[in-house]
Amino acid sequence: MANGQGAALGRARRLWIIHGTALYYLVSASPHYGAGRITTQYGSGTFLTHTQKLLYAGLIESSPCVDLFANFSPIREEPMNAIENSPLTQKLSAFVALSKEEMAVLERLHQCRRIFIAGRDLVYQGQSEHAAYILAAGWVCSYKILPDGSRQVVDFQIPGDFLGLRSILLRTSDHAFEPIIDIQAAEVLAGDLLEAFAQTPRLATAILWAASRDEAMVVEHLVGVGRRAADERMAHFLLELGSRLALVGLGTKAGYACPLTQYHLADALGLSAVHVNRVLRQLRESGLVTFRNSQVAFDDYDGLVELAGFDPAYLDQTGPLFK
Repeated sequence: MANGQGAALGRARRLWIIHGTALYYLVSASPHYGAGRITTQYGSGTFLTHTQKLLYAGLIESSPCVDLFANFSPIREEPMNAIENSPLTQKLSAFVALSKEEMAVLERLHQCRRIFIAGRDLVYQGQSEHAAYILAAGWVCSYKILPDGSRQVVDFQIPGDFLGLRSILLRTSDHAFEPIIDIQAAEVLAGDLLEAFAQTPRLATAILWAASRDEAMVVEHLVGVGRRAADERMAHFLLELGSRLALVGLGTKAGYACPLTQYHLADALGLSAVHVNRVLRQLRESGLVTFRNSQVAFDDYDGLVELAGFDPAYLDQTGPLFK
């Protein structure tokens, strides 16, 4: 470590750090951990990345963290999957067979890796000048808060999904993203994404396909909330999640792990939590699906498909269109 870096860290041990919408407290910079350790009311971890700028109150003004922490390795950050096996690669491969050059560009988009704790927004409604994220592990909900304080969940994001892709091209984000459990995500700045698009048009087309697929899911959710009966709505939603998770190797026709609560389901499906409980019990007693202990088990997959009228064609994941 350079002397300047060590001195800066030594003086910064008891300073608040403003990072995005949160305020963190730097409590140690031990060589044993290899990074400044940050503690919040929600726990501790490292949130220092090479592209973020940290503001040290009254000490260092807008110093890029690459200057202070270039030789550090985060203490809570788990290694990302090899890019060939990453959830995003598996997802995009349903549309196009990625070349080595495209894989290399995709790997660069994964370089700025971060851990986010559950319950704290990555992007808040109305935020401007924010990044997009590639979700590598964990679950996120995107939602919108109404003037009366009620919440409508727009969708749930799973590994391989982009977070805030559309919003970085707009002046402000029209909805928020909140981790449901602790997640790992790669931060992608707008400039880096546009550069990747310019270098690899096929990759850009694949990401556009992913965004179009997300839009198709929102259409299905709108139809579900507006026209499907509660049991059909729930069945369709659970089947869609299963298909999405199967694409990235996290689900089968037997079922999948699911951290969603009945309150999440209620906010997504336009039902009360009591109604959600009643519908899940009805589906379980009918021998169709069991949702218990964070696990969805399809007891009669074909029967559930028939009840929901589920046609996965809108997910467009039967195989690559381009070789």
